[in-house]
Amino acid sequence: MKDMATITRADCLIVGAGPAGLTAAIYLARFLLDIAIIDGGNSRAALIPRTHNHAGFPDGISGVDLLGRMREQAGRFGARTRSGVVRSLAREGDLFIAQTDGGLITARTVLLATGVVNNRPALATDCHAEALQRGLLRYCPICDGFEVTDRRVGVIGSGSHGYNEARFLRMYTADVTLISPDAALGLGAEERETLHALGVRMVEGPCGPLRVEQDEMIVPTPKGDLPFESVYPALGSAIRSELASQVGAALSGDGCILTDDHQRTNIPGLYAAGDVVRGLDQISHAMGQAGVAATTIRNDLAARSQLAR
Repeated sequence: MKDMATITRADCLIVGAGPAGLTAAIYLARFLLDIAIIDGGNSRAALIPRTHNHAGFPDGISGVDLLGRMREQAGRFGARTRSGVVRSLAREGDLFIAQTDGGLITARTVLLATGVVNNRPALATDCHAEALQRGLLRYCPICDGFEVTDRRVGVIGSGSHGYNEARFLRMYTADVTLISPDAALGLGAEERETLHALGVRMVEGPCGPLRVEQDEMIVPTPKGDLPFESVYPALGSAIRSELASQVGAALSGDGCILTDDHQRTNIPGLYAAGDVVRGLDQISHAMGQAGVAATTIRNDLAARSQLAR
């Protein structure tokens, strides 16, 4: 097996080393394939102070520690992650050509595990990191809604994003306030009635830059400063599907990469897994997709080799 830290011609190029990319790397390395892993170093999982949702860690585990363990496990089978960015991706015949910070990589297959980026509220960078670490700012109610049980919770959002998140969090606490980041909440009459019946307060914006004061997150609004024990931004996300688009892969209306049940895209040899694919944005879901994708890649490459002979 080649040194995967320097490989420039790969059976599979994995773009992204979050839970999906690293799970696929473990599988593919154990399938004795030559893989290259390129990672920009900004996995959303690294922002998790401590997850209690991930099975097997009853005391919870931080995102950084989880990714570190996964990198170590992949490394035991020869898989090494290179820091960098894939600037462009093109398809030439049966091969893919990736332009990276460190030069060109030619690959028989590509797995895109590039994820998404949360749209952040107005908040200073250092304050954002502190607020995340202390649980004053949270992005995933599915992951950690349990942790805000019976607390004062603010949701910054409008339209369907804000409505759905406020309604979801209401099952954990009776003290939920939905605040528009802009001038209007953008809710229909039925949505307003539903939130009112649930006891969710609604505050029109715009809200000013958030700040931390002692053990609270302060959200400035036209009605004054509102203090919360945790705030959830429901502002959507930017989906990192640009590389898929460059080679003509089909995308959903919101930019997610479309795949079949085996994580294949409509472009032969191109696969996708994790948050960049439409589905539940959860670590366990991403890892499951990656296992399917890696096994499919191995089987598809084997089929191609047999045809070549």
